[in-house]
Amino acid sequence: MSVQTFAGDSGVVLANAICQHGGTRQSPTGDNVPASRAHQETNASPSAAAANITAETILTPEAHLCNPPTPEQLELLAEESRKLEDATPEEIIRWAVDHYFPKLTMATAFGPEGCVIISILAKIEPRVYVFNLETGYQFPETLELRDRLAERYGIVVDFQRPELSVEEYERLHGGPLYRTNPDQCCRDRKIAVARRVVKNYAAWMCGVRRDQSTTRAQTPIVGWDFKFGLVKIAPLARWTSKQVWARIMEENIPYNPLHDLGYASIGCWPCTRPIQLGEHERAGRWPGMCKTECGLHVIEER
Repeated sequence: MSVQTFAGDSGVVLANAICQHGGTRQSPTGDNVPASRAHQETNASPSAAAANITAETILTPEAHLCNPPTPEQLELLAEESRKLEDATPEEIIRWAVDHYFPKLTMATAFGPEGCVIISILAKIEPRVYVFNLETGYQFPETLELRDRLAERYGIVVDFQRPELSVEEYERLHGGPLYRTNPDQCCRDRKIAVARRVVKNYAAWMCGVRRDQSTTRAQTPIVGWDFKFGLVKIAPLARWTSKQVWARIMEENIPYNPLHDLGYASIGCWPCTRPIQLGEHERAGRWPGMCKTECGLHVIEER
């Protein structure tokens, strides 16, 4: 049976998760963070672990050792994705936890989809490590939402930052790079940071929905992320924006107040504007530029 891989900007899937215990531990960057977000590291050496890799390894916390995956491993993921096609987000997240925790993570930009996933994680496994790519350009309202979610669900999203501050970065490039080369700005302040974090994990979840754009329309529930080298899971792939907001209203899930001011999709403040009536929900991202994605969910050519 052939395996179909999708080259849309949906990539495969990102994961949002976090932990709640006591004490501290080191984040993927080496900084001390609460042990509640701790993930367990395997003790086996890479060479010893590689000797035990089978097709089924891609469905375990050792899935990152399958990089690059074999056709048989890709088919196993595709089969699981087909099985989960009619599953609820709760069932998909439970599946992800059962297969990949503690090597399961999620990156969230605090969009409505991410907030819904965090609310579900709080019920299923709040120790999943959840992180945010804090570029230094996010809206204050976005950063404040982290505290509201933590107060409500006990999940403290970890801010992961680039090596250079905004001031250092703009000094290096002679001014704001988002004005002249937004693609490089996203690569440096988001993609590079995501690579640094997820290299320690077997799978990640994201809030990508198929109805967000034509390039995301074929997003699998479960697949292999060739850009970052791990399994990607999209619990809300089949949901619509209407379903997401219905859940938020029904459960009073905290969300970014900028949505009430016309911001449908929220990224960095210099590259985001409110949308007008009738515009697509992502029309407010990188306005005036031939760009609609930061690159996190765009599959690279192989």
